[in-house]
Amino acid sequence: MVRLLPVEPLDTAYLEQLGFVWHTDSDETPYLADVLVEVSREEAEAYYEAGNELYDMFVAAGEHVVEHNLFHEIGIPFNLVDLVKESWENEVHWHLYGRFDLAGGIDGRPIKLLEFNADTPTALFETAIIQWAILKRNGLDEAAQFNVVYDALLENFKRIVTLEASVESFAERYEGWRFLFTSVRGNAEEENTVRLLQYIAEEAGFATQFAYIDEIEFDGEEGIFFEGVNYELWFKLIPWEDIALEEPDLAMLLTQIVRNQKAILFNPAYTLMFQSKGMLKILWDLYPDHPLLLESSFEPLPGKMQVRKPIFGREGGNVAILESDGQTVVTDLQGEYGAYPMLYQEYVELPRDSEGRRYQAGLFFAYESCGLGYRRGGEIIDNLSKFVGHIIR
Repeated sequence: MVRLLPVEPLDTAYLEQLGFVWHTDSDETPYLADVLVEVSREEAEAYYEAGNELYDMFVAAGEHVVEHNLFHEIGIPFNLVDLVKESWENEVHWHLYGRFDLAGGIDGRPIKLLEFNADTPTALFETAIIQWAILKRNGLDEAAQFNVVYDALLENFKRIVTLEASVESFAERYEGWRFLFTSVRGNAEEENTVRLLQYIAEEAGFATQFAYIDEIEFDGEEGIFFEGVNYELWFKLIPWEDIALEEPDLAMLLTQIVRNQKAILFNPAYTLMFQSKGMLKILWDLYPDHPLLLESSFEPLPGKMQVRKPIFGREGGNVAILESDGQTVVTDLQGEYGAYPMLYQEYVELPRDSEGRRYQAGLFFAYESCGLGYRRGGEIIDNLSKFVGHIIR
């Protein structure tokens, strides 16, 4: 049974003052749960170690995909393959941050990888900022959690310049490169998440600016421009697969920009390999029966309860849980990802609380594992699932 600590929720006016405006779901219920998951120090340490090991495995799997030209197998759009290769082969294309979705880790259950949101991970604001605010508002020890996401991001921004673990030489090596942060117009959650990242980058020492994607000019020979100013660094909270499919001209321009060394993009294009759930099959091929992995295949798993999910998708869209005989246990949720190839992953039950609600861990990674939060929901974690903070006790 998941151990929970009831807390007084933050009021909406305070949340909006912080910039957290997506506090209420479409069904008019609070998005933030009024409890914290109790995690032991040993469990927190196990999450930390698991994230570090998993990232090393993803790097090895990425090298395997590049070396054996398996881009089509894991669903990388053809018009991004060259950009993925370019970003993979040059260390200046630094992976800023990502989020592992994990089953287990609490209630005596082993940690199992569900997927890696490596390109455009959500829940950053609530993990990095809101959890601290909940502890503070309730008079709890603010340090009693596995959560150094803010500081980890600040240091990882500096590594964009130092390209090594130490960031002490950032100030002397930073040459004033301008950093442009971008989201789509009209999405407050994405915009405020991007603005949080911009704030952290500015604190790290970068010259920054924010612009909506429709305000930016892209030139394959000259680079990225906003209001006539050239930006050497560009962060976009826009999925790479959406750029490939919906903006093919932009995909071509970005490939030219990177090839001509006119800008560095974040997260790098190679994170699309990590984001693809097809990598779960590659990982299983390379590390069969690894204790952190679940069996995964592009074909149904004979005789096993399993989850069928599109290789690119978000918030549970088009996901189904299947019985060992192939019959659907949970009907596919409505989504826009049904045209993608499907991955079949061995089913694992998420930890439950006394009311039967399930908990999925989200583990942020920025050079190393750096922060933990949970989503609470039903059989499939979807866009009505709640965010649940945690406390180490």
